[in-house]
Amino acid sequence: MREHGYAVVDVETTGLRPGWHDRIVEVGVVQVDGSGRVTGEWGTLVNPGRDLGPQRIHRISAADVRHAPSFADVAGTVADLLRGRVVCAHNLPFDLLFLSSEFARLGVEAPLRPEEGVCTMRWAPHFMPGAPRNLAGCCALAEVDLSGHHDAVVDARAAAGLLGHYIARAGERVPWHDLFAASAAARWPGLPGSAAVPVRRGVSADRDTPFLERVLDRMPRVPEPAVADTYLALLDQALLDHHISPTEADALVDFAALMGLGRADLGRLHLDYLAALVRAARAEGEVTGAHREEFAHVTRLLGLPGDAAARVAAEEGRPRPGVPFRLERGDMVAFTGETEEQRAVWEERARAAGYVPHPRVTRQVRLLVAADPDTLSRKARAARVYGVPIVTTEAFLRMTGR
Repeated sequence: MREHGYAVVDVETTGLRPGWHDRIVEVGVVQVDGSGRVTGEWGTLVNPGRDLGPQRIHRISAADVRHAPSFADVAGTVADLLRGRVVCAHNLPFDLLFLSSEFARLGVEAPLRPEEGVCTMRWAPHFMPGAPRNLAGCCALAEVDLSGHHDAVVDARAAAGLLGHYIARAGERVPWHDLFAASAAARWPGLPGSAAVPVRRGVSADRDTPFLERVLDRMPRVPEPAVADTYLALLDQALLDHHISPTEADALVDFAALMGLGRADLGRLHLDYLAALVRAARAEGEVTGAHREEFAHVTRLLGLPGDAAARVAAEEGRPRPGVPFRLERGDMVAFTGETEEQRAVWEERARAAGYVPHPRVTRQVRLLVAADPDTLSRKARAARVYGVPIVTTEAFLRMTGR
Protein backbone atom coordinates (compact mmCIF):
# COMPACT_ATOMS: atom_id res chain seq x y z
CA MET A 1 0.00 0.00 0.00
CA ARG A 2 1.31 3.42 -0.95
CA GLU A 3 2.35 5.58 2.01
CA HIS A 4 0.27 8.66 2.71
CA GLY A 5 1.90 11.81 1.42
CA TYR A 6 1.46 15.35 0.19
CA ALA A 7 2.39 17.27 -2.93
CA VAL A 8 2.94 20.95 -2.11
CA VAL A 9 2.63 23.10 -5.22
CA ASP A 10 3.23 26.68 -6.23
CA VAL A 11 2.79 28.42 -9.58
CA GLU A 12 3.94 31.77 -10.91
CA THR A 13 1.64 33.19 -13.57
CA THR A 14 1.25 35.95 -16.14
CA GLY A 15 -1.72 37.34 -14.20
CA LEU A 16 -4.65 36.40 -12.01
CA ARG A 17 -7.27 35.14 -14.45
CA PRO A 18 -6.78 32.05 -16.61
CA GLY A 19 -10.13 32.80 -18.22
CA TRP A 20 -8.49 35.96 -19.61
CA HIS A 21 -5.67 33.94 -21.19
CA ASP A 22 -3.30 34.16 -18.21
CA ARG A 23 -0.91 31.20 -18.07
CA ILE A 24 1.55 29.45 -15.78
CA VAL A 25 5.17 30.56 -16.25
CA GLU A 26 6.75 28.51 -13.47
CA VAL A 27 5.66 25.51 -11.42
CA GLY A 28 7.21 23.94 -8.35
CA VAL A 29 6.26 20.72 -6.56
CA VAL A 30 7.66 19.57 -3.21
CA GLN A 31 6.74 16.08 -2.01
CA VAL A 32 6.23 15.56 1.72
CA ASP A 33 5.59 12.36 3.65
CA GLY A 34 2.86 11.86 6.22
CA SER A 35 5.09 13.08 9.06
CA GLY A 36 5.83 16.39 7.31
CA ARG A 37 9.32 15.48 6.07
CA VAL A 38 10.33 16.70 2.60
CA THR A 39 11.19 13.73 0.37
CA GLY A 40 11.74 15.40 -2.98
CA GLU A 41 11.22 18.51 -5.08
CA TRP A 42 10.91 19.44 -8.73
CA GLY A 43 10.35 22.66 -10.62
CA THR A 44 10.70 24.34 -13.98
CA LEU A 45 10.00 27.50 -15.86
CA VAL A 46 7.14 27.10 -18.34
CA ASN A 47 6.96 28.78 -21.74
CA PRO A 48 3.42 30.24 -21.90
CA GLY A 49 3.60 31.29 -25.55
CA ARG A 50 2.71 34.88 -24.60
CA ASP A 51 4.13 37.85 -22.66
CA LEU A 52 5.06 37.21 -19.05
CA GLY A 53 2.77 39.72 -17.37
CA PRO A 54 3.97 41.41 -14.14
CA GLN A 55 7.67 40.58 -14.35
CA ARG A 56 8.41 43.02 -11.52
CA ILE A 57 6.65 40.53 -9.21
CA HIS A 58 7.88 37.11 -10.34
CA ARG A 59 11.18 38.43 -11.81
CA ILE A 60 11.18 35.83 -14.59
CA SER A 61 12.83 36.93 -17.84
CA ALA A 62 11.70 36.06 -21.32
CA ALA A 63 15.34 35.26 -22.12
CA ASP A 64 15.10 32.35 -19.65
CA VAL A 65 11.56 31.27 -20.58
CA ARG A 66 12.46 30.90 -24.26
CA HIS A 67 14.51 27.85 -23.22
CA ALA A 68 11.71 26.37 -21.10
CA PRO A 69 9.26 23.58 -21.98
CA SER A 70 5.57 24.30 -22.48
CA PHE A 71 3.07 22.99 -19.95
CA ALA A 72 2.10 20.31 -22.47
CA ASP A 73 5.74 19.15 -22.40
CA VAL A 74 5.71 18.64 -18.60
CA ALA A 75 2.06 17.78 -17.95
CA GLY A 76 2.85 14.07 -17.56
CA THR A 77 5.58 14.82 -15.02
CA VAL A 78 3.32 17.15 -13.02
CA ALA A 79 0.54 14.56 -12.99
CA ASP A 80 2.94 11.87 -11.75
CA LEU A 81 4.16 14.13 -8.95
CA LEU A 82 0.59 14.86 -7.76
CA ARG A 83 -1.02 11.46 -8.34
CA GLY A 84 -2.12 9.70 -5.13
CA ARG A 85 -1.12 12.61 -2.87
CA VAL A 86 -3.02 15.25 -0.98
CA VAL A 87 -2.28 18.47 -2.86
CA CYS A 88 -1.32 21.47 -0.74
CA ALA A 89 -0.50 25.12 -1.43
CA HIS A 90 -0.60 28.52 0.18
CA ASN A 91 -3.86 29.86 -1.31
CA LEU A 92 -4.69 26.47 -2.76
CA PRO A 93 -7.73 27.54 -4.86
CA PHE A 94 -5.55 29.91 -6.91
CA ASP A 95 -2.87 27.32 -7.71
CA LEU A 96 -5.41 24.60 -8.51
CA LEU A 97 -7.38 26.97 -10.75
CA PHE A 98 -4.33 27.53 -12.94
CA LEU A 99 -3.19 23.91 -12.91
CA SER A 100 -6.70 22.73 -13.82
CA SER A 101 -6.87 25.29 -16.61
CA GLU A 102 -3.54 24.17 -18.06
CA PHE A 103 -4.61 20.53 -18.00
CA ALA A 104 -7.98 21.49 -19.54
CA ARG A 105 -6.15 23.13 -22.46
CA LEU A 106 -4.78 19.65 -23.19
CA GLY A 107 -8.22 18.07 -22.97
CA VAL A 108 -7.48 16.56 -19.55
CA GLU A 109 -9.80 16.82 -16.55
CA ALA A 110 -7.45 16.74 -13.57
CA PRO A 111 -8.90 15.70 -10.16
CA LEU A 112 -7.82 18.93 -8.48
CA ARG A 113 -10.42 20.27 -6.06
CA PRO A 114 -9.69 22.75 -3.25
CA GLU A 115 -11.94 20.87 -0.81
CA GLU A 116 -9.81 17.75 -1.27
CA GLY A 117 -6.52 19.51 -0.51
CA VAL A 118 -4.81 21.44 2.27
CA CYS A 119 -4.48 25.22 2.05
CA THR A 120 -1.73 26.42 4.38
CA MET A 121 -3.20 29.94 4.24
CA ARG A 122 -6.66 28.74 5.35
CA TRP A 123 -5.27 26.59 8.18
CA ALA A 124 -2.80 29.21 9.46
CA PRO A 125 -5.15 30.80 12.05
CA HIS A 126 -5.98 27.35 13.43
CA PHE A 127 -2.34 26.59 14.26
CA MET A 128 -1.03 30.15 14.63
CA PRO A 129 -3.74 32.48 16.01
CA GLY A 130 -3.49 35.94 14.51
CA ALA A 131 -1.53 34.72 11.49
CA PRO A 132 -1.70 36.94 8.39
CA ARG A 133 -2.77 35.70 4.96
CA ASN A 134 0.49 36.12 3.09
CA LEU A 135 3.12 33.40 2.85
CA ALA A 136 5.97 35.57 4.13
CA GLY A 137 4.06 36.54 7.30
CA CYS A 138 3.05 32.96 8.05
CA CYS A 139 6.60 31.75 7.51
CA ALA A 140 7.92 34.41 9.88
CA LEU A 141 5.56 33.24 12.63
CA ALA A 142 6.40 29.58 12.08
CA GLU A 143 10.14 30.35 11.70
CA VAL A 144 10.18 28.80 8.23
CA ASP A 145 12.85 30.02 5.81
CA LEU A 146 11.60 31.98 2.78
CA SER A 147 14.63 33.18 0.83
CA GLY A 148 13.83 34.04 -2.79
CA HIS A 149 10.08 34.66 -2.50
CA HIS A 150 8.10 34.35 -5.77
CA ASP A 151 10.24 31.53 -7.07
CA ALA A 152 7.86 28.57 -7.47
CA VAL A 153 10.15 25.95 -5.90
CA VAL A 154 11.18 28.29 -3.10
CA ASP A 155 7.57 29.16 -2.30
CA ALA A 156 6.47 25.51 -2.51
CA ARG A 157 9.34 24.60 -0.17
CA ALA A 158 8.23 27.30 2.27
CA ALA A 159 4.61 26.12 2.15
CA ALA A 160 5.90 22.60 2.79
CA GLY A 161 7.66 23.99 5.86
CA LEU A 162 4.37 25.47 7.06
CA LEU A 163 2.64 22.14 6.44
CA GLY A 164 5.30 20.37 8.52
CA HIS A 165 4.79 22.93 11.29
CA TYR A 166 1.05 22.28 11.28
CA ILE A 167 1.52 18.51 11.32
CA ALA A 168 3.89 18.79 14.29
CA ARG A 169 1.39 20.98 16.13
CA ALA A 170 -1.50 18.61 15.33
CA GLY A 171 0.13 15.60 16.93
CA GLU A 172 -1.06 12.09 16.15
CA ARG A 173 -4.09 13.00 14.05
CA VAL A 174 -4.23 15.90 11.64
CA PRO A 175 -7.67 17.39 11.04
CA TRP A 176 -7.59 16.59 7.31
CA HIS A 177 -6.65 12.92 7.76
CA ASP A 178 -9.69 11.73 5.78
CA LEU A 179 -8.31 13.42 2.64
CA PHE A 180 -5.70 10.69 2.17
CA ALA A 181 -8.33 8.17 1.11
CA ALA A 182 -9.85 10.61 -1.38
CA SER A 183 -6.48 11.41 -2.95
CA ALA A 184 -5.58 7.73 -3.23
CA ALA A 185 -8.88 7.04 -5.02
CA ALA A 186 -8.70 10.05 -7.36
CA ARG A 187 -8.64 9.01 -11.00
CA TRP A 188 -5.92 10.75 -12.99
CA PRO A 189 -6.13 10.33 -16.77
CA GLY A 190 -3.19 8.58 -18.34
CA LEU A 191 -0.66 11.07 -19.67
CA PRO A 192 2.49 10.22 -21.58
CA GLY A 193 5.75 10.50 -19.73
CA SER A 194 7.84 13.58 -20.37
CA ALA A 195 11.45 13.73 -21.49
CA ALA A 196 11.48 17.53 -21.13
CA VAL A 197 14.37 18.77 -19.01
CA PRO A 198 13.35 21.23 -16.26
CA VAL A 199 14.64 24.76 -16.81
CA ARG A 200 15.41 27.05 -13.90
CA ARG A 201 15.98 30.78 -13.72
CA GLY A 202 19.26 32.15 -15.04
CA VAL A 203 19.58 29.52 -17.77
CA SER A 204 20.01 32.15 -20.51
CA ALA A 205 23.30 33.27 -18.99
CA ASP A 206 24.67 29.75 -19.55
CA ARG A 207 23.03 28.93 -22.89
CA ASP A 208 22.99 32.25 -24.74
CA THR A 209 26.60 32.45 -25.88
CA PRO A 210 27.61 35.60 -27.81
CA PHE A 211 25.89 35.56 -31.19
CA LEU A 212 29.06 36.28 -33.20
CA GLU A 213 30.85 33.37 -31.55
CA ARG A 214 28.00 31.05 -32.55
CA VAL A 215 28.02 32.39 -36.13
CA LEU A 216 31.76 31.98 -36.59
CA ASP A 217 31.71 28.41 -35.35
CA ARG A 218 29.22 27.20 -37.97
CA MET A 219 29.33 29.48 -41.05
CA PRO A 220 31.34 28.71 -44.22
CA ARG A 221 33.16 31.40 -46.21
CA VAL A 222 31.56 33.04 -49.24
CA PRO A 223 33.33 35.14 -51.90
CA GLU A 224 31.27 38.33 -51.68
CA PRO A 225 28.28 39.01 -49.41
CA ALA A 226 25.48 40.15 -51.69
CA VAL A 227 23.17 40.71 -48.71
CA ALA A 228 25.28 43.12 -46.68
CA ASP A 229 22.66 45.86 -46.60
CA THR A 230 19.96 43.48 -45.38
CA TYR A 231 22.17 42.05 -42.65
CA LEU A 232 23.26 45.51 -41.52
CA ALA A 233 19.64 46.64 -41.40
CA LEU A 234 18.89 43.75 -39.02
CA LEU A 235 21.96 44.65 -36.99
CA ASP A 236 20.81 48.26 -36.87
CA GLN A 237 17.49 47.16 -35.36
CA ALA A 238 19.19 44.86 -32.88
CA LEU A 239 21.52 47.62 -31.63
CA LEU A 240 18.77 50.21 -31.47
CA ASP A 241 18.55 50.00 -27.68
CA HIS A 242 22.27 49.32 -27.16
CA HIS A 243 21.55 45.68 -26.39
CA ILE A 244 21.48 42.49 -28.43
CA SER A 245 18.86 40.33 -26.76
CA PRO A 246 18.94 36.53 -27.14
CA THR A 247 15.98 36.70 -29.54
CA GLU A 248 17.73 39.32 -31.69
CA ALA A 249 20.94 37.29 -31.61
CA ASP A 250 19.06 34.24 -32.86
CA ALA A 251 17.57 36.29 -35.70
CA LEU A 252 21.03 37.45 -36.79
CA VAL A 253 22.43 33.93 -36.54
CA ASP A 254 19.55 32.48 -38.55
CA PHE A 255 19.83 35.16 -41.25
CA ALA A 256 23.60 34.71 -41.53
CA ALA A 257 23.12 30.96 -41.89
CA LEU A 258 20.39 31.42 -44.51
CA MET A 259 22.49 33.81 -46.57
CA GLY A 260 25.74 31.88 -46.20
CA LEU A 261 27.66 34.71 -44.55
CA GLY A 262 31.03 33.50 -43.31
CA ARG A 263 33.73 34.52 -40.83
CA ALA A 264 35.45 37.05 -43.07
CA ASP A 265 32.16 38.51 -44.30
CA LEU A 266 30.77 39.07 -40.81
CA GLY A 267 34.02 40.45 -39.48
CA ARG A 268 34.16 42.95 -42.34
CA LEU A 269 30.48 43.92 -41.96
CA HIS A 270 30.88 44.48 -38.22
CA LEU A 271 33.97 46.63 -38.77
CA ASP A 272 32.04 48.60 -41.39
CA TYR A 273 29.26 49.15 -38.90
CA LEU A 274 31.65 50.39 -36.23
CA ALA A 275 33.42 52.63 -38.77
CA ALA A 276 30.09 54.20 -39.70
CA LEU A 277 29.45 55.05 -36.04
CA VAL A 278 32.88 56.69 -35.84
CA ARG A 279 32.24 58.74 -38.99
CA ALA A 280 28.82 59.82 -37.70
CA ALA A 281 30.38 61.03 -34.45
CA ARG A 282 33.02 62.98 -36.34
CA ALA A 283 30.32 64.58 -38.49
CA GLU A 284 28.76 66.01 -35.31
CA GLY A 285 32.04 67.73 -34.41
CA GLU A 286 34.39 66.69 -31.61
CA VAL A 287 34.40 63.01 -30.64
CA THR A 288 33.43 63.06 -26.96
CA GLY A 289 33.94 60.64 -24.09
CA ALA A 290 30.30 59.59 -24.47
CA HIS A 291 30.97 58.74 -28.11
CA ARG A 292 33.98 56.62 -27.17
CA GLU A 293 31.95 54.77 -24.53
CA GLU A 294 29.39 53.92 -27.19
CA PHE A 295 32.11 52.71 -29.56
CA ALA A 296 33.48 50.46 -26.83
CA HIS A 297 30.01 49.09 -26.04
CA VAL A 298 29.22 48.30 -29.67
CA THR A 299 32.68 46.79 -30.09
CA ARG A 300 31.93 44.36 -27.26
CA LEU A 301 28.46 43.54 -28.61
CA LEU A 302 29.86 42.76 -32.05
CA GLY A 303 32.66 40.59 -30.67
CA LEU A 304 35.37 42.80 -32.22
CA PRO A 305 38.90 43.26 -30.80
CA GLY A 306 39.13 45.89 -28.08
CA ASP A 307 41.19 48.24 -30.23
CA ALA A 308 38.84 47.98 -33.24
CA ALA A 309 37.38 51.47 -32.78
CA ALA A 310 40.82 53.04 -32.68
CA ARG A 311 41.87 51.14 -35.79
CA VAL A 312 38.84 52.08 -37.85
CA ALA A 313 38.88 55.72 -36.75
CA ALA A 314 41.53 56.58 -39.36
CA GLU A 315 40.11 54.51 -42.20
CA GLU A 316 38.49 56.26 -45.15
CA GLY A 317 36.26 55.21 -47.97
CA ARG A 318 34.60 52.22 -46.32
CA PRO A 319 30.98 51.53 -47.37
CA ARG A 320 28.37 52.95 -45.03
CA PRO A 321 25.60 50.81 -43.56
CA GLY A 322 21.97 51.81 -43.99
CA VAL A 323 20.65 55.03 -42.53
CA PRO A 324 20.30 54.77 -38.72
CA PHE A 325 16.80 54.19 -37.46
CA ARG A 326 14.94 57.35 -36.41
CA LEU A 327 11.37 57.96 -35.34
CA GLU A 328 9.60 60.88 -36.98
CA ARG A 329 6.63 62.86 -35.73
CA GLY A 330 3.44 61.04 -36.66
CA ASP A 331 5.07 57.57 -36.60
CA MET A 332 2.98 54.86 -34.96
CA VAL A 333 4.34 53.17 -31.82
CA ALA A 334 2.94 50.12 -30.01
CA PHE A 335 3.54 48.90 -26.45
CA THR A 336 3.61 45.42 -24.93
CA GLY A 337 4.18 43.92 -21.48
CA GLU A 338 3.56 45.22 -17.98
CA THR A 339 5.77 47.85 -16.39
CA GLU A 340 5.57 49.64 -13.05
CA GLU A 341 3.71 52.48 -14.79
CA GLN A 342 0.37 52.07 -16.53
CA ARG A 343 0.19 51.65 -20.30
CA ALA A 344 -1.67 54.98 -20.52
CA VAL A 345 1.38 56.79 -19.09
CA TRP A 346 3.63 55.41 -21.84
CA GLU A 347 1.09 56.22 -24.53
CA GLU A 348 0.87 59.81 -23.27
CA ARG A 349 4.67 60.08 -23.41
CA ALA A 350 4.54 58.91 -27.01
CA ARG A 351 1.89 61.54 -27.86
CA ALA A 352 3.92 64.26 -26.13
CA ALA A 353 6.89 63.34 -28.34
CA GLY A 354 4.75 63.56 -31.46
CA TYR A 355 4.23 59.82 -32.00
CA VAL A 356 0.93 57.99 -32.39
CA PRO A 357 0.21 55.07 -29.98
CA HIS A 358 -1.33 52.10 -31.74
CA PRO A 359 -3.07 49.15 -30.02
CA ARG A 360 -1.69 46.51 -32.39
CA VAL A 361 1.40 45.80 -34.45
CA THR A 362 0.81 46.20 -38.18
CA ARG A 363 3.15 46.80 -41.10
CA GLN A 364 2.62 50.54 -40.59
CA VAL A 365 3.82 50.53 -36.97
CA ARG A 366 7.40 51.81 -36.77
CA LEU A 367 8.41 50.67 -33.28
CA LEU A 368 7.33 48.25 -30.52
CA VAL A 369 8.25 49.23 -26.97
CA ALA A 370 8.46 46.20 -24.65
CA ALA A 371 8.86 45.71 -20.93
CA ASP A 372 11.13 42.80 -21.91
CA PRO A 373 12.66 42.79 -25.44
CA ASP A 374 12.55 38.98 -25.53
CA THR A 375 8.80 38.94 -24.84
CA LEU A 376 6.71 36.16 -26.38
CA SER A 377 3.62 38.36 -26.73
CA ARG A 378 1.46 38.33 -29.85
CA LYS A 379 2.57 41.88 -30.63
CA ALA A 380 6.23 40.87 -30.44
CA ARG A 381 5.69 37.87 -32.69
CA ALA A 382 4.00 40.16 -35.25
CA ALA A 383 6.82 42.70 -34.94
CA ARG A 384 9.41 40.04 -35.75
CA VAL A 385 7.42 38.94 -38.77
CA TYR A 386 7.05 42.51 -40.07
CA GLY A 387 10.60 43.55 -39.18
CA VAL A 388 9.43 46.17 -36.66
CA PRO A 389 12.21 47.03 -34.17
CA ILE A 390 11.60 46.05 -30.52
CA VAL A 391 13.19 48.23 -27.84
CA THR A 392 13.08 48.51 -24.07
CA THR A 393 11.19 51.22 -22.23
CA GLU A 394 14.55 52.75 -21.25
CA ALA A 395 15.57 53.01 -24.91
CA PHE A 396 12.23 54.60 -25.77
CA LEU A 397 12.76 57.24 -23.08
CA ARG A 398 16.14 58.07 -24.64
CA MET A 399 14.44 58.46 -28.03
CA THR A 400 11.96 60.90 -26.55
CA GLY A 401 14.70 62.87 -24.84
CA ARG A 402 13.51 61.99 -21.34
